[in-house]
Amino acid sequence: MIKIEGLKQRPGRGPRDLVREAARLLRAPENEIKTLHVLRRSVDAREDVELVYTVAVEVTDEEKRLRRLHSKKVSRYVPAPAYTPPKSVTPPELPPVVVGAGPAGLFAALTLARSGAKPILLERGKAVEQRQADVERFFQTGELDTTSNIQFGEGGAGAFSDGKLNTGTKDPRHRFILETLVACGAPEDILVDAKPHVGTDMLHIALKNLRKELLDLGTDIRFGSRLTDLQTQDGSVSGITVDSPSGSYTLPCRQLLLAVGHSARDTFETLCAAGVPMEAKPFAVGVRIEHLQADMDAVQYKKYAGHPGLPVSSYKLSCHLPNGRSAYSFCVCPGGDVVAAASEENRVVTNGMSRFARDGKNINGGFLVNVTPEDFGGDTPLSGVEFQRKLEEAAFHAGGGGYRAPAQRVEDFLENRPSTGPGKVTPTYRPGVKWTNLRECLPDFICDTLAQALPLLDQKLRGYAAADAVLTAVESRSSSPVRLPRDETCQSALRGLYPCGEGAGYAGGILSAAADGMRCAEKIIETL
Repeated sequence: MIKIEGLKQRPGRGPRDLVREAARLLRAPENEIKTLHVLRRSVDAREDVELVYTVAVEVTDEEKRLRRLHSKKVSRYVPAPAYTPPKSVTPPELPPVVVGAGPAGLFAALTLARSGAKPILLERGKAVEQRQADVERFFQTGELDTTSNIQFGEGGAGAFSDGKLNTGTKDPRHRFILETLVACGAPEDILVDAKPHVGTDMLHIALKNLRKELLDLGTDIRFGSRLTDLQTQDGSVSGITVDSPSGSYTLPCRQLLLAVGHSARDTFETLCAAGVPMEAKPFAVGVRIEHLQADMDAVQYKKYAGHPGLPVSSYKLSCHLPNGRSAYSFCVCPGGDVVAAASEENRVVTNGMSRFARDGKNINGGFLVNVTPEDFGGDTPLSGVEFQRKLEEAAFHAGGGGYRAPAQRVEDFLENRPSTGPGKVTPTYRPGVKWTNLRECLPDFICDTLAQALPLLDQKLRGYAAADAVLTAVESRSSSPVRLPRDETCQSALRGLYPCGEGAGYAGGILSAAADGMRCAEKIIETL
């Protein structure tokens, strides 16, 4: 087959037009193109608005076509290397234990289960069906369940997000992960879109089917089960203590894959007290910024705004400032909502979420500032955790309680005056917002950096600093505040402990976390 890159089409064109353009580039009659498969699809809105495709075609006399054509866009199609799963193993006497059922933990458990290792999977939260009900109740009433929320439960924090699956690295595991999600009910578009996303609603379907496969393969899944202590012997893991619905018990194990996510602060405290090597790491904090989706579409898509052949627009922005800091967009959710992502009492946290259709009225994204251990004011591995908690407590008080979030119009933020209500952008955050001045709950260096960045980012995306855009605080969980060092075998200095995924500081997003879970599971299988 032949690969053609950079095939461009205006919105509204169909598959026949794609074949026609491929034939033109190959200098071949249309009827000689036998098949055409889309490998990748993206939107280029830098000048005019076009859909850009990479395709693989089967055509008559391929060798002759390749010899005659001298175009960088045309080459022989060589499929990317497929993921090679680990060899099968005999189930060990002590099953490997995976802690955390987010992307890293689920795909680690799947890798172990498919190899025959029959792992135990522990998750402090609930199955996604019960978790959905708990989250919706929190949105409506402000009644927080500290074990079942946006952060904790089957699927991890990614289960209530935009479900973005793009990454800048090439790894055969990524294709395997996407294909597994599709087999579990995710939309097939994620196999070709340059910026694939599943959406919260479709992710929940995939999670249920993935759970079924894990159970069919002999995985022992235990919801409501939280790691509370660690037993060691001769520098290695020998067991853990688990708090479960039926009480506390000790679970012997020799391989402990730790995929607890970035918000399991009590687990970090337990590990630190047990002497597991850990260090504070840089991360980022800030706010969620909301605009009308139609306004962002108009700026980027121009006359094609609202065209049914285009996805709703998104953006990716960043700038470096004279004060030495950076500000950037993060986890943008087109057509989505700002959501209450608290996991601890009397602390407010925001995040973004959207459904597969991305059909909400607003677009929101994290608007963040980099912070380093020097900003935390402490010298312990958990200094970043305490820094986050202080910001979240300040946001809770500024919101007036009940997990309402403090909010401010961009114009008022830049003028350093409290907002008294919304303009044309209505905030989507539930249980609700309190209009205020965000300088009451955010450090000066964060506010100053955001204020300096807004006009600069507006130059890159007109309307980003629109007067009525809404800032909602605080976005504090963009990534883990700690890193758990590991060696080339993916083990901590405490042997048998495999720190993994976002919580351990080795991933940033659903796809990279899932791939890291597989990587650590493969290392465990080698030892078996």
